[in-house]
Amino acid sequence: MAIPDEEKPLIRVKSEPLDEIPIPAAAVPPRPRAPRVPGWVRLVLKLVLLVGVWAVVSRNVKKNVDAMVEMQGPHWIASAFSDSPLGRHPRRRKVLFGKKAEQKFLTVPNAESAIAASRQYATKPHMAGTPGDFETAKDFLKLLQKELGVSTPSALPLYSAGTPESRNATLGITELKAPTAWIDTYYPVMNTPLDHSLEILGEDGTPVWTAALEEVADDTDPEAGKYYDAVTTWHGLSKGGSAKGKLVYANYGRKEDYDELVAKGVNLNGTIVITRYGGIFRGLKVKGAQEHGAVACLIYSDLRDDGTVTTENGYAPYPHGPARNPNSVQRGSTQFLSIYPGDPTTPGYPSYENSTRTDGTNIPSIPSLPLSWANAQVLLKEIQEGGQNRTISLVNNVDDKVIPIWNTMGVIPGHIKDEVVVVGNHRDAWVMGASDPSSGTASIHEVVRGLGELLRNGWTPLRTIVIASWDAEEYGLIGSTEWGEDFADWIDDHVVAYINLDSSVSGSRFRPLATPSLAHFVRSIAEEIEHPTEPGKTLWDATKDKGVLTGDHIDAESLAAYEASEVEAAADSTGVGLLGSGSDFTVFVQRAGVASNNIGFSSTLQDPVYHYHSVFDSERWMEMYGDPGFGRHVAIAKHLGLQVVRLADSIILPINTTHHAYELEHYLNKVESIASTTSLDVDFSGLRSAIHSLQKASVKLDHEKKKAEKKFKKLLRRLAWRHTVRRNLRRAACRLRELLGKECAHPHHGRDEAAPHVEKAFECSSMTNGKSGLLPFQPRIGRAPAWAREHRARHETETEDGVGMMEEGISGSLKRHSFPVKKFKKAAKRVRAVNQKLKAFERGFIHEDGIKDREWYRNLDVAPGKWLGYGATTFPALTEAFTIEKNATMAQYEAKRLQELIEKLAHEIKV
Repeated sequence: MAIPDEEKPLIRVKSEPLDEIPIPAAAVPPRPRAPRVPGWVRLVLKLVLLVGVWAVVSRNVKKNVDAMVEMQGPHWIASAFSDSPLGRHPRRRKVLFGKKAEQKFLTVPNAESAIAASRQYATKPHMAGTPGDFETAKDFLKLLQKELGVSTPSALPLYSAGTPESRNATLGITELKAPTAWIDTYYPVMNTPLDHSLEILGEDGTPVWTAALEEVADDTDPEAGKYYDAVTTWHGLSKGGSAKGKLVYANYGRKEDYDELVAKGVNLNGTIVITRYGGIFRGLKVKGAQEHGAVACLIYSDLRDDGTVTTENGYAPYPHGPARNPNSVQRGSTQFLSIYPGDPTTPGYPSYENSTRTDGTNIPSIPSLPLSWANAQVLLKEIQEGGQNRTISLVNNVDDKVIPIWNTMGVIPGHIKDEVVVVGNHRDAWVMGASDPSSGTASIHEVVRGLGELLRNGWTPLRTIVIASWDAEEYGLIGSTEWGEDFADWIDDHVVAYINLDSSVSGSRFRPLATPSLAHFVRSIAEEIEHPTEPGKTLWDATKDKGVLTGDHIDAESLAAYEASEVEAAADSTGVGLLGSGSDFTVFVQRAGVASNNIGFSSTLQDPVYHYHSVFDSERWMEMYGDPGFGRHVAIAKHLGLQVVRLADSIILPINTTHHAYELEHYLNKVESIASTTSLDVDFSGLRSAIHSLQKASVKLDHEKKKAEKKFKKLLRRLAWRHTVRRNLRRAACRLRELLGKECAHPHHGRDEAAPHVEKAFECSSMTNGKSGLLPFQPRIGRAPAWAREHRARHETETEDGVGMMEEGISGSLKRHSFPVKKFKKAAKRVRAVNQKLKAFERGFIHEDGIKDREWYRNLDVAPGKWLGYGATTFPALTEAFTIEKNATMAQYEAKRLQELIEKLAHEIKV
């Protein structure tokens, strides 16, 4: 029988005897074992791995925390600093803050826009109080309304100073919740020219020469040719009248120039003094002539003060070249600026329409006229050796009257509403003012555009920002001074800093000025901004720049005066000059004690000649010679804008009290040096001791600043970390639910879009399957909408996500997670206390009694020199007790006054 296949052996095995010895198999050597890794090596490897993982996780967590701080930080900071209870607030989209806001701002200012703004303001006359000036006030209002998102009211928001509308506009700033803008009208006494003349009289009293007093221009410069006689050549606030007398030359008309004439036995009684521009404020030249008995004063532009840019060195006069047009005339105010600024008839109080008026003690009692070089040459020949020295006849008829002026104001409310940063630029010009002030107006135009861009991207500043376009600065800082006097208490309570911009550009050298407490701040920003014309350099490097128009011939006296002014301007160890007067920072620094600064490019002796206050300060000159390409305009706009954003957004104000405190010792050393040249015996030991006490108190305040900010930021990051962890946990939980087949709401879906609410037909599940036969229907108005709102609110509360739905405020979201709300609030209060001390520092130099003979000036730390006007004098009352009064008793009294102020300040900032 055949064997089935499944039972057949697969392999046929040959039978072999059982006792046969098998062939031995080859031995397989054992596999060698790897050497055992020591335990300590394994431990190290594990630690390295652990550290690596931790580093990756930490970096990821830090990145997420940074993103959370960036997105939610502004809201949390606002909640911490607000006086209202911490609570829920609706979710907002990611907003700009800090460095992100700064970077965004810097993308906005550009040359094309700045040129357009310059052409808007600088191609027509707009002297203060004229219809052209009012038009520019409305132009700036429109800019604020557009960029800040202010709705345009049906009626022009034009408020008369002193009325409830005007008062409430400023006093209500700290209550605002949205940007706003308006125009304030003040009513100072100013004057306008009527007629004038200047003649040389013959022996019989008839004119033998009559000056052509108006500037001469043609269509080479279109605007200058059109408007050469739109504003006659005259001095604002000059005395009306006529005078006759012999000429006496008084050089720059400084105190030392008049003293020298007296020492030489020159009798000025009944004479007409002729001086050249430069050295000091023009009004003080007239004051000096007046006090020495002169009957009139003439002031001319001297080619010797133009440095190397002269026809003698081969440069053609403007409009055909960069040298001075010999027919150009410098207009300007002859107010006695170092006595007090503002409306001469309302010293210390605002000029309302119905204000009580005084006669004014800061204006001349003798007439004056400005002259061109072309006219001055004729007069100077009269008194040179061999000249005929004939009688001069002068007429200067003016119309003194109340003239309305217009300050245009804008406000961006911040989270901290009672801390305010003010930025201002004057708008009025003597004629067109392409440099003064329209270069500044063009730059601040770019700043407003930049701030508007930030607002449109969700930015809200930490502090409130006020933007001011001042009027009538040229007459004597009137617009800013009247506002400062009008709201003195409000400024004292709320303004933490003032940033001023006059002319952005008149030359190549960057010249920053500041109260010493802001010097480092101003310099540090300049070191971040790119140089406007030289790649690889910074704006700060431009403090050493000078023009390229060189020449072999230069006046030695003019050069010495210029170099001395440069040394004085950079007296501060930071290289930032001091603020005296001459622009709208004056009321803030000298009257209110507010940390302030002023920036801009000014002319050097090698730059194209800047025709100050002339019809030739025109758009053509600016685009051809002043700032071709407008790079300097843009650089100033960027610097100014960064100042505004940082002052507004810094948790701790960037005010350096310690630098200022140490500068005081330098000021005292300077006074001691002056005293050593006199026979006056004054003891300064008490004052020096007080300065040392202030220095120690300020150093301690520095430590408190750092600790307060560090603590606050630490708690802020802790808050962000908790929100980040909660978000990640919720996302993980959501993914887990999805893995288990359960639904998980995605709260971020659709929440970022501001979709309009659309009423939708109500549907239940049976309506959507197509089998019920029921039609969709609209619910009756009643419970359903309310139920939907409750459902949405509950859904939002339960599904908070850092990216979507609703942010919860600190209380509510974090009370359940043990976040130390009270500590966060306490840290914010600590920061606020520090900032109040920083704000108070400059106030500490204000003395209610002011400075002798000019009591409007109350700052005993720095003020315009009594015989300087523009330039700053440190420890002014004490210094002038030696230099002017030469009185030991007075000097000791002033040293004691300073000592008491500084001791009080040291106590006030003590921590």
